[in-house]
Amino acid sequence: RGTCPAPGATMSITSDEVNLLVYRYLQESGFVHAAFTFAHESLVARSAVADADVPPGALVSFLQKGLQYVEVEAHLTEAGEMKKCHNPFSLVSPHACRPAAGSGDADMAGDEGLDASLEASSEDVTLLHGHRSEVFTCAWHPSLDLLATGSSDATARLWNLGAEAGGWAEPAVLNHVGDVRSKDVATLDWHKEGEMLATGSYDGKARIWSKTGELLSTLAHHKGPVFSLKWNKSGTALLSAGVDRSAVVWDPSTGSVTQQFEFHNAPTLDVDWQSDSVFASCSTDRMIHVCEVGKTRPLLTFEGHEHEVNAIEWDPTGRFLASCSDDCTAKVWSLAGEDPVHDFRAHKKEIYTLKWSPPRATGSPLLATASFDATVRLWDVDAGKGVATLDKHSSMVYAVAFSPNGEFLASGSLDRYLHIWSVKEGVLVRTYKGGGGIFEVAWNARGDKVAACFSNNVVSVVDFRK
Repeated sequence: RGTCPAPGATMSITSDEVNLLVYRYLQESGFVHAAFTFAHESLVARSAVADADVPPGALVSFLQKGLQYVEVEAHLTEAGEMKKCHNPFSLVSPHACRPAAGSGDADMAGDEGLDASLEASSEDVTLLHGHRSEVFTCAWHPSLDLLATGSSDATARLWNLGAEAGGWAEPAVLNHVGDVRSKDVATLDWHKEGEMLATGSYDGKARIWSKTGELLSTLAHHKGPVFSLKWNKSGTALLSAGVDRSAVVWDPSTGSVTQQFEFHNAPTLDVDWQSDSVFASCSTDRMIHVCEVGKTRPLLTFEGHEHEVNAIEWDPTGRFLASCSDDCTAKVWSLAGEDPVHDFRAHKKEIYTLKWSPPRATGSPLLATASFDATVRLWDVDAGKGVATLDKHSSMVYAVAFSPNGEFLASGSLDRYLHIWSVKEGVLVRTYKGGGGIFEVAWNARGDKVAACFSNNVVSVVDFRK
């Protein structure tokens, strides 16, 4: 039990406490690679405060309270009254007072400009409580209303939201045993038939589970956190990649390693299959390798990004590979050559993720990119140009997902908003504000439900039926 300091006692802050708050901030903000590196160098997991129950947003909360104290201190007169000032305080710049003018209404940010009629009603939103820490990832079963979620609480959970469950049922909890300080479930992917779920964790293991939550296999080969894993097109192989710089192809029937690929010089951040045997990998080393199972050298290496490559994805036909980077660019590549087909440079800050639209009956493929500049951009790849800028977010956008029919796009941001857009019109059609930043969004197979993973441990499911 904590005790208040005696009058006159000095309050102290230890470096371990500061390191823990910084580490949690990096995790909550989606900087998973920076968080891992910081934890390794600061040894925060070995500190006496490692197991402290730190609420989400603690670092920002303390900074805000500190600013409020400094603001009061600066504006308090000798008579004990507060000066009226309309200049905001900043953490990084000196303060100069500006007297209030006019009506005294300060500029408001955040919700301004959003049409209240577009907000999802409480009846259309299901809140899934159970995770004890941030929820990083989610994916719907390929045919059922069964949602898989992964969290930094060392669990994945399976939520049945089908009609047969009466709307939703208590989740199956998939406990990832091992070192609880390397516990984050960072990635997951359903087998194409939906009978198996693969998860990847910071303990360096991939795991295969049944759709009812039974552990079928533990795949132990990586020497550090697993950042990405994907089933191949036919579901006959599983591909994983992580901080140990390698990509590993597994035989799910035996749990054995089929082949290990070690071509990167730094952590491998993402992988994606082009076919049953060909895949691409990207890394903080700025490189993209296209590899084939059975071959000992890359088929192609794509160079051109000037900073770490955060995400890659093949378009539905396997014709194009899209990549995005901290260099603020998205590039489109082809197996026909080593130079990019397109180099999209409209974003002003880092691009965190991207997604291709589903196959379209008419028109060329569309690519969506999500950036820390608070925008989502849509690109016509055949024409090589941007077709829409979706700019209703007020903070970094971490997640985008097209609806199964390609008519709508969901986006999630640190501003706590889930936005749903009309792809054709480029306008906002539905919005929902949760209780924390959003790390991932996903549509169910029918396209009538959208799930969002929040930093406040909650998963929200918005019913999108008209």
